[in-house]
Amino acid sequence: MLQTQITAQQLYDKLKDIKLGGQGCVYSLKKCEELVPIINEINDLKEEKNAVILAHSYISPEIIYGVSDFVGDSYKLSRDALTTQASTIVFVAVRFMGETAKILNPEKEVLIPAKLDGCSLADSINPATVQELRRQYPGYTFVCYINTTAQVKALCDVTVTSANAYKVVGKIPNDKIYFLPDKFMGQNLKNYIDRHGIKKDIRYYSGTCYVHEEYDIEDILKVRLEYPDAKIVSHPECNTTVIDHSDFVGSTEQMLSYMRETSTKQFLMLTECGLSSRLQSEFPDKQLVGSCTLCKYMKSNSLQDILRVLKNPLPKDRVVFDEQTRLRALKTIEAMFHYAES
Repeated sequence: MLQTQITAQQLYDKLKDIKLGGQGCVYSLKKCEELVPIINEINDLKEEKNAVILAHSYISPEIIYGVSDFVGDSYKLSRDALTTQASTIVFVAVRFMGETAKILNPEKEVLIPAKLDGCSLADSINPATVQELRRQYPGYTFVCYINTTAQVKALCDVTVTSANAYKVVGKIPNDKIYFLPDKFMGQNLKNYIDRHGIKKDIRYYSGTCYVHEEYDIEDILKVRLEYPDAKIVSHPECNTTVIDHSDFVGSTEQMLSYMRETSTKQFLMLTECGLSSRLQSEFPDKQLVGSCTLCKYMKSNSLQDILRVLKNPLPKDRVVFDEQTRLRALKTIEAMFHYAES
């Protein structure tokens, strides 16, 4: 956990190498001096209210390096949520991630500070659609990506993340799998299973992440021409052509580990810009080439809103659902842990 008080110089040392274009992602010492008072107020309130802050890697850098206690992708944070003794979890991401924390920690208050707490992928499917799909595909094991609401999870059999989807689906004993909601992850999953000689009939839904669906082969070909030594790292929510032409494919944490551990100095990172800022801060000797894309939902979280929900949360900020939904959704997450760790 971060120390209660942080100085502008300490914050600047963490943020000074982040340069993603636009003044919102460039940090001067003066800007850090302006940020430090609210950061320190938040850190003091965390101690006073026995609160912990979980932040996804796509969140703005001043949040990650100023107030967060845990940072990572959805799988890592879902595990971190289990370890905390805090009575309040502020989940700085989007609502479905806060819902996962609440499913695992029903006795804790979970707060979402995002102004836009939706997600184009999670919002692409609803419980009524899942019920209709189950009628259309009897006998199939329904596997849902963690980027779904608690109500959707409650109607499925197994939850997966981008870090463990291939492994989990490969271990499910049923040879009939329906994957939802991301069509690109579904296609990539099917290709992986087929390449590894695993006999499964995999169907998938039509949802997409608006950030990752923007990337195409042209982004890769341009970088290959201009930076022949660069490694292409991509997220499995990208389309199959992008995946097939990437050097590494994985979750945000897996991508970060790959870039940390390889001796290569140049990378094209095909995912949300937040991960690029982490790379620049934590590995300033590495160079990012090409461009990344911002997620408006993730970036709708701010220090001001974190402070607000710690001081005076509104009903909309609280993650609340009925116990039956929680228990049914919990079974799908427990099934994920079982297959992922066996």
